[in-house]
Amino acid sequence: MAEKIKKVVLAYSGGLDTSIIIPWLKENYEGCEVIAVAADVGQGKELESLREKAIKTGASKIYIEDLKDVFVNEFIFPTLKAQAVYENRYLLGTSFARPIIAKRIVEIAKAEGADAICHGCTGKGNDQVRFELTIKAFAPDMKIIAPWRIWNIKSRDEEIDYAEAHNIPLNITRETNYSKDLNLWHLSHEGLDLENPANEPNYDKILELGVSPEKAPDKATYVTISFEKGIPVALNGVKMGGVELIKKLNEIGGANGIGIADLVENRLVGMKSRGVYETPGGTILYHAHEVLETICLDKMTSRFKQKVAIEFADLVYNGQWYTPLREALSAFVDKTQETVTGDVKLKLYKGNIINAGVTSPYTLYDEEVATFDEDNVYNQADATGFINLFGLPIKVKAKLDEKRGK
Repeated sequence: MAEKIKKVVLAYSGGLDTSIIIPWLKENYEGCEVIAVAADVGQGKELESLREKAIKTGASKIYIEDLKDVFVNEFIFPTLKAQAVYENRYLLGTSFARPIIAKRIVEIAKAEGADAICHGCTGKGNDQVRFELTIKAFAPDMKIIAPWRIWNIKSRDEEIDYAEAHNIPLNITRETNYSKDLNLWHLSHEGLDLENPANEPNYDKILELGVSPEKAPDKATYVTISFEKGIPVALNGVKMGGVELIKKLNEIGGANGIGIADLVENRLVGMKSRGVYETPGGTILYHAHEVLETICLDKMTSRFKQKVAIEFADLVYNGQWYTPLREALSAFVDKTQETVTGDVKLKLYKGNIINAGVTSPYTLYDEEVATFDEDNVYNQADATGFINLFGLPIKVKAKLDEKRGK
């Protein structure tokens, strides 16, 4: 390639794509120094061998950045408070992990005096947009290299061929070559047999964070989650930080077959794609938060917040985290969460989450008003005038229709 790039910072995961990108960059940009950046957003064991692997395949250095706390407190919890869900099913696990990674890569690229930032996202996917919109937000003039949009490799099989030819170790085979993304919040699975929506997923083969509902225990598990202003702060009465809480709920939820979502979604780039998502802890938290809001939010706020949730989810999915609208919506959401404090008890059983009680010091539920027993605060006769006024348009139309002979 004719363009001269002296130093490039690569978003590095150690997976198939980024493993072969390091030698590819050095082959195609003569004299180019490659600096790898791996963001720890909860991948766990995936990070253990990255340092040695990156250097052996040609990187001059590698940064491994622990972003878990920031990921939870500045991305996951704001999205949870919004109750934002993409197309009713997807809890945005990959979507909101990309902006935090890309922002840190920009910071390192600036500190290193890099000429370009490189990522391994495909030209068919959403992640290329999420990475690049964030880069534009913090380094608008930075050169971006996206190998999938310019190289001659056309498939994951050809990527494996390239890796084998360059003696790059891989932790996958052609038969288990699902496209996966793992972080603290979720694990996604795409590709191979899942590309045909007619195929039932082989959960025994693909699940890693938990078990299928059929293999969950025959006895229910109870959990109580405590919230303060919409943020989960305790599990079963034990105060803990967000990272630890999500990890524990992943273990509990996974063991009970919670949080498996098989869906066909509409990608930002225009096509439909099928994926299987494991989000055990996140599914429990979303359910608990929604239950708490039922007693803490008034009807008008709750209804409007549902509309905001759809817009918020689209912004996150489309990589538009660092935009004025997302910030404004978060400000609205934060206002609604001022009274979303309390405890939610749930029963987990074979993939199901069953409500088992909710309390809040800010509850709007008044048992004396709602009771079917005798009370001294509600005059049932008042309903007559209310119904007469509420039903007046229906009555007027019916009478006029009679006159018109309809």
